[in-house]
Amino acid sequence: MGNTITEKILMAHTDLREIRAGELINARVDIALGNDITAPIAIKEFRKAGGRKVFDRDKIALVLDHFTPNKDISSAEQCKFVREFALEQKITHFYEGGRVGIEHALLPEQGIVVPGDVVIGADSHTCTYGGLGAFATGVGSTDLAAAMLTGELWFKVPETIKFVVYGKMPRWVSGKDLILHIIGRIGVDGALYKAMEYTGETISALPMADRLSIANMAIEAGAKNGIFPPDDITRQYVEGRGKRPYKFYASDADAVYADIIEINAAQLEPQVAFPHLPSNVKGVSAAGDIKIDQSLIGSCTNGRIEDLRIAAQILQGRKAASTVRLIVVPATPAIYQQAIREGLIEIFLNAEAVISPPSCGACLGGHMGILAAGERAVATTNRNFVGRMGHAKSEVYLASPAVAAASAVLGRIASPAHLA
Repeated sequence: MGNTITEKILMAHTDLREIRAGELINARVDIALGNDITAPIAIKEFRKAGGRKVFDRDKIALVLDHFTPNKDISSAEQCKFVREFALEQKITHFYEGGRVGIEHALLPEQGIVVPGDVVIGADSHTCTYGGLGAFATGVGSTDLAAAMLTGELWFKVPETIKFVVYGKMPRWVSGKDLILHIIGRIGVDGALYKAMEYTGETISALPMADRLSIANMAIEAGAKNGIFPPDDITRQYVEGRGKRPYKFYASDADAVYADIIEINAAQLEPQVAFPHLPSNVKGVSAAGDIKIDQSLIGSCTNGRIEDLRIAAQILQGRKAASTVRLIVVPATPAIYQQAIREGLIEIFLNAEAVISPPSCGACLGGHMGILAAGERAVATTNRNFVGRMGHAKSEVYLASPAVAAASAVLGRIASPAHLA
């Protein structure tokens, strides 16, 4: 009986020769991540446990990306607390100010996470790094404290659902649409504490940006992690970036799966998740006449250069409707610079968009994009719970950059095809 890729990576980080789904294990951690919301709690717990020195300053990442630039005194104090700890511990991967990017875009870009890693982060969307062929999962702040102390953490080995995706995706259909379709199909608890493994001809052709976007939303189906078998596309992305040696793992032909689900991507159209669950998914053609007040293009799900290019292609020569606030958030400084070089920022400005520095602020209703009562937003983010982006009586519709851009122009939820 063989092992899945998730089982193989976890086993390689133990001294065990065999592991099976459902077993409790202790595994070594390659990267432990915290941000300006979750790290302060972890640091306090680290101190309470008697911690004086982190297990490895090269394996801790602290990224101040949620409420920065500091939106108020409270957030400034949070960041100051983390900054002082990072300087005291000489943390190698500490990011704030002009160096900061949205954490789950920044770490792959900077080569901090590589294939075959075990990564934990005190942020639920840490599962993003499964796009690189790493085991990555979100944990609580106390778990982060334990990892910072010991370099290890306990896990229950998850069962795996394999998604076999075939068929050529139609124009304007992206990885974001695929994962929204999957969550709509299986529900927000359809992969509860399971690994979501993606295979098939469609997956093999996906660029890294789409893989990271899909892995990012594994948690929205309740999954422990999402993961892609690494391949030549992975290698091309990692070479020149990776800060450490890496290893490609693959599932055995006789690996055991909890379920196998096949999807014909050729049948998909752009998808929209309606309030107030990521699983409340419909094709954009079924959206009807839903007027919006805000369109947000960015986040750890869809703020990469490929996402901005798609949005700019649609916005070229057009303006956002006068009733819509269009906000564009490049996910990292490097992406921002690339967007400037390619003329994308000029296109966004001509479309009368607000260009934000890299930040998670709008996505979680923190700052720079808060919704008032009764307002609706279409967003390329990953979560649309009640009050997610502001007032409890606001609404968030999740979609791809293509749909968000077209909707901004038309003032209602729409496909780019509606602009023809």
